[in-house]
Amino acid sequence: MRRLKVKDDKLKRSIRLTVMLNNRELRALNLYCQRFRIKNRSSFMRETIVTAILKRFDEESPSLWEEGDPNLFNDESQQT
Repeated sequence: MRRLKVKDDKLKRSIRLTVMLNNRELRALNLYCQRFRIKNRSSFMRETIVTAILKRFDEESPSLWEEGDPNLFNDESQQT
């Protein structure tokens, strides 16, 4: 029997993001990927960007005395 993978539609990547680089940035990215044997640059950049974002959110998280309860994982349709 074959097992079928069922993906949650909310986690499916359907939005394209384009990034522009100059020649020096592209050379640096290619060198880094070659040196550290990164085969999937898209996955690498996605993980790097999200890691930087989550780290910054963690560093600037509200203290006990600040008002509000920010939640990064709210669905946009639920926010008013």
